[in-house]
Amino acid sequence: MQTRAVRIYGKNDLRLETFELPPLKDDEILARVVSDSICMSSYKAAHLGTEHKRIPDDIAIHPTILGHEFSGEIINVGFKWAQKFQPGEKFSIQPALNYQGSLDAPGYSFRWIGGNATHIIIPNAVMEMNCLLPYQGPGYYPASLAEPLSCVVGAFHANYHMKPGSYKHLMDIHPGGRMAILAGVGPMGVAAINYTLFRDRKPSLLVITDIDEERIQRARQLFPEMDAKSVGIDLVYLNTSQLEHPEQVLLDLTEGAGYDDVFIFAPVPKIIQQGDRILTRDGCLNFFAGPTDPDFSAPLNFYNVHYNNTHLVGTSGGNNQDMVEALDLMSKGLDPSGLVTHIGGLDAVIDTTLRLPEIPGGKKLIYTHINMALTAITDFEELGKTIPLFKKLHEITSRHSGLWSVEAEDYLLSNPPG
Repeated sequence: MQTRAVRIYGKNDLRLETFELPPLKDDEILARVVSDSICMSSYKAAHLGTEHKRIPDDIAIHPTILGHEFSGEIINVGFKWAQKFQPGEKFSIQPALNYQGSLDAPGYSFRWIGGNATHIIIPNAVMEMNCLLPYQGPGYYPASLAEPLSCVVGAFHANYHMKPGSYKHLMDIHPGGRMAILAGVGPMGVAAINYTLFRDRKPSLLVITDIDEERIQRARQLFPEMDAKSVGIDLVYLNTSQLEHPEQVLLDLTEGAGYDDVFIFAPVPKIIQQGDRILTRDGCLNFFAGPTDPDFSAPLNFYNVHYNNTHLVGTSGGNNQDMVEALDLMSKGLDPSGLVTHIGGLDAVIDTTLRLPEIPGGKKLIYTHINMALTAITDFEELGKTIPLFKKLHEITSRHSGLWSVEAEDYLLSNPPG
């Protein structure tokens, strides 16, 4: 079968190409990709090329397909997996396979599978590791966002605390505790807020900081303080650029007690130090943000590590259980649409991936079977004055509080740009 996909050949060398997929083997699955969400990890992979841990050394000769936050539909199933998977089933994929100890992952390491493609061959390793996950919810884009949400799920589960006198790690955030998410209104920060408010295990206080007032106000619109209060959380948004002594303000919100759980969502030494300084005894600092510099470092107060039992954790992605939890929460009503700010087609992938940090907003959602320039949802109204497609999409998103939706997705897929 023929596919159209974005492949990486080297540093900043991405190409949109049409080529033939090899014949399907008995232990493989042929699938159609519908949507892919572009991740900062893809930006890092594109800029690092073979220096990235998941990118093979021979991509100049054997390029791989980018994109790892995708969903689609199964077309054909090899004999080995015919009893477990059926044509027509919708799916999401957990890219962190951990197959035989390898870092290889869909969207980085494989020639025939990645999210920025129309059709793919899912290799045996994905099924062997139970990383081909059924999706039974409406639409496709929620399943594309299950992977980034699973990264948040995994980060929360990785935090730990200990009772005085015990060495047993009590995993996850401190229930009913005080939590801060620093630099927390980017796409992944928004996912973390959403997850915190929706899950059963909640803090009593949640403080979100950032220096971008526009993004803070968007997060507040998506997750108002009153909504958080209704589920037992005191939610506070802080623009730390407007504060002379932000650490003191953060501590004052806890009456000087400090925070049980602090998440760092930007690789900035100053923010890491700030998070370290506001920890309470047995406080857990979670470094969520992934730096591109292998020598990245920041000072840590080891006096507090020794005497106050503060500690540091970090995760890079989620595991299967995290992804299953994310999909389950979506089936129960968690709506990830607040993450999405831009929509585009496969032809928008290269420019979007290479310039991702420069493009404001949240997640950039790609529909791989259409051609469409990357377009902000907030621009639908203006574009709709001259383009009927965007007029209709603006009408739909307006009915959904300005957010993307299954209704909007269905309309776009049924009425692709000419």
